Amino acid sequence: MERVVRGVPLVRGSASGQTLVSDEPISFWGGVDPQTGTIIDRRHDRCGESIIRRICFFPSEKGSSTASAVFLELARTGRAPSAIVTVETPPVLMLGAIIAERLYGLAIPVLRIERDDFHRFESGQHVCISVDGEIRLQHGGETHFGQSASA
Repeated sequence: MERVVRGVPLVRGSASGQTLVSDEPISFWGGVDPQTGTIIDRRHDRCGESIIRRICFFPSEKGSSTASAVFLELARTGRAPSAIVTVETPPVLMLGAIIAERLYGLAIPVLRIERDDFHRFESGQHVCISVDGEIRLQHGGETHFGQSASA
Protein backbone atom coordinates (compact mmCIF):
# COMPACT_ATOMS: atom_id res chain seq x y z
CA MET A 1 0.00 0.00 0.00
CA GLU A 2 1.28 3.46 -0.90
CA ARG A 3 1.81 5.93 1.93
CA VAL A 4 1.92 9.65 1.25
CA VAL A 5 3.08 12.53 3.36
CA ARG A 6 0.62 15.15 2.26
CA GLY A 7 1.56 18.75 2.88
CA VAL A 8 -0.38 21.93 2.44
CA PRO A 9 1.11 23.77 -0.55
CA LEU A 10 1.54 27.38 0.58
CA VAL A 11 3.45 28.24 -2.61
CA ARG A 12 2.74 25.69 -5.34
CA GLY A 13 5.37 23.93 -7.39
CA SER A 14 7.09 20.62 -7.85
CA ALA A 15 10.64 19.75 -6.90
CA SER A 16 12.98 16.89 -6.22
CA GLY A 17 16.29 16.65 -4.49
CA GLN A 18 18.25 15.71 -1.43
CA THR A 19 16.85 16.68 1.93
CA LEU A 20 18.43 18.99 4.49
CA VAL A 21 16.54 18.45 7.74
CA SER A 22 16.95 20.64 10.80
CA ASP A 23 15.31 20.75 14.21
CA GLU A 24 16.05 24.49 14.39
CA PRO A 25 14.10 27.43 12.96
CA ILE A 26 16.02 29.37 10.29
CA SER A 27 16.53 33.03 9.55
CA PHE A 28 17.76 33.68 6.04
CA TRP A 29 18.74 37.22 7.14
CA GLY A 30 22.08 36.70 8.91
CA GLY A 31 21.64 32.93 8.96
CA VAL A 32 22.33 32.10 5.31
CA ASP A 33 25.12 33.61 3.20
CA PRO A 34 23.46 34.85 -0.02
CA GLN A 35 26.79 34.63 -1.87
CA THR A 36 27.38 30.95 -1.13
CA GLY A 37 24.02 29.48 -0.09
CA THR A 38 25.62 28.21 3.12
CA ILE A 39 24.04 28.31 6.58
CA ILE A 40 26.33 30.64 8.56
CA ASP A 41 24.46 31.00 11.87
CA ARG A 42 26.95 29.38 14.28
CA ARG A 43 24.12 28.47 16.67
CA HIS A 44 22.21 26.57 13.98
CA ASP A 45 22.43 22.75 13.96
CA ARG A 46 23.17 22.78 10.19
CA CYS A 47 25.81 25.53 10.24
CA GLY A 48 28.26 25.09 7.37
CA GLU A 49 25.83 23.13 5.18
CA SER A 50 24.58 24.29 1.79
CA ILE A 51 20.90 24.86 1.04
CA ILE A 52 21.51 25.07 -2.72
CA ARG A 53 19.01 22.87 -4.61
CA ARG A 54 18.16 21.00 -1.41
CA ILE A 55 14.68 20.23 -0.10
CA CYS A 56 15.00 22.13 3.18
CA PHE A 57 12.98 20.98 6.19
CA PHE A 58 12.89 23.62 8.93
CA PRO A 59 10.23 23.58 11.66
CA SER A 60 9.70 27.33 11.23
CA GLU A 61 11.35 30.57 10.23
CA LYS A 62 12.64 33.26 12.54
CA GLY A 63 13.97 36.72 12.21
CA SER A 64 13.58 39.72 10.03
CA SER A 65 11.24 40.41 7.15
CA THR A 66 14.43 41.19 5.22
CA ALA A 67 14.91 37.42 4.98
CA SER A 68 12.61 37.45 1.94
CA ALA A 69 15.16 39.69 0.15
CA VAL A 70 17.95 37.22 0.98
CA PHE A 71 15.76 34.37 -0.29
CA LEU A 72 15.09 36.33 -3.48
CA GLU A 73 18.82 36.97 -4.01
CA LEU A 74 19.49 33.25 -3.56
CA ALA A 75 16.86 32.53 -6.22
CA ARG A 76 18.26 35.16 -8.60
CA THR A 77 21.77 33.66 -8.40
CA GLY A 78 20.72 30.00 -8.57
CA ARG A 79 21.58 29.30 -4.92
CA ALA A 80 18.06 28.85 -3.55
CA PRO A 81 16.72 25.62 -2.12
CA SER A 82 14.52 23.53 -4.42
CA ALA A 83 11.74 23.64 -1.82
CA ILE A 84 11.01 24.57 1.78
CA VAL A 85 8.99 22.27 4.08
CA THR A 86 7.89 23.58 7.49
CA VAL A 87 5.60 22.81 10.39
CA GLU A 88 4.55 26.44 10.90
CA THR A 89 3.48 28.78 8.10
CA PRO A 90 6.56 30.85 7.08
CA PRO A 91 5.17 34.14 5.69
CA VAL A 92 8.57 35.75 5.04
CA LEU A 93 9.91 32.77 3.07
CA MET A 94 6.60 32.47 1.24
CA LEU A 95 6.95 36.10 0.14
CA GLY A 96 10.46 35.42 -1.20
CA ALA A 97 9.22 32.36 -3.10
CA ILE A 98 6.22 34.21 -4.56
CA ILE A 99 8.39 37.10 -5.77
CA ALA A 100 10.99 34.68 -7.21
CA GLU A 101 8.23 33.09 -9.26
CA ARG A 102 6.94 36.45 -10.50
CA LEU A 103 10.34 38.00 -11.26
CA TYR A 104 12.40 35.02 -12.38
CA GLY A 105 9.83 32.35 -13.30
CA LEU A 106 11.21 30.06 -10.57
CA ALA A 107 8.65 27.88 -8.82
CA ILE A 108 10.09 27.15 -5.38
CA PRO A 109 7.43 25.23 -3.46
CA VAL A 110 6.78 26.00 0.19
CA LEU A 111 4.78 23.36 2.10
CA ARG A 112 3.48 22.99 5.60
CA ILE A 113 3.27 19.49 7.09
CA GLU A 114 2.23 18.02 10.42
CA ARG A 115 4.91 17.81 13.12
CA ASP A 116 4.66 13.98 13.25
CA ASP A 117 5.30 13.84 9.49
CA PHE A 118 8.20 16.30 9.77
CA HIS A 119 10.07 13.88 12.04
CA ARG A 120 9.81 11.08 9.47
CA PHE A 121 12.50 12.72 7.33
CA GLU A 122 16.29 12.74 7.70
CA SER A 123 19.00 14.70 5.93
CA GLY A 124 20.43 13.04 2.84
CA GLN A 125 17.24 11.35 1.65
CA HIS A 126 15.97 11.95 -1.89
CA VAL A 127 12.40 13.19 -2.11
CA CYS A 128 10.00 14.39 -4.79
CA ILE A 129 7.34 17.00 -4.14
CA SER A 130 4.29 17.19 -6.37
CA VAL A 131 2.37 20.36 -7.15
CA ASP A 132 -0.52 19.16 -4.96
CA GLY A 133 1.74 18.80 -1.90
CA GLU A 134 2.58 15.10 -1.85
CA ILE A 135 6.08 14.29 -0.62
CA ARG A 136 7.49 10.96 -1.84
CA LEU A 137 10.64 9.38 -0.47
CA GLN A 138 12.80 7.60 -3.07
CA HIS A 139 15.17 4.70 -2.47
CA GLY A 140 17.48 3.46 -5.24
CA GLY A 141 15.25 3.97 -8.25
CA GLU A 142 12.06 2.94 -6.49
CA THR A 143 9.64 5.46 -5.09
CA HIS A 144 8.49 4.82 -1.54
CA PHE A 145 5.88 6.98 0.05
CA GLY A 146 6.45 8.44 3.51
CA GLN A 147 3.97 7.36 6.15
CA SER A 148 1.43 9.97 7.09
CA ALA A 149 0.02 10.27 10.58
CA SER A 150 -3.41 10.08 8.98
CA ALA A 151 -2.65 6.90 7.03
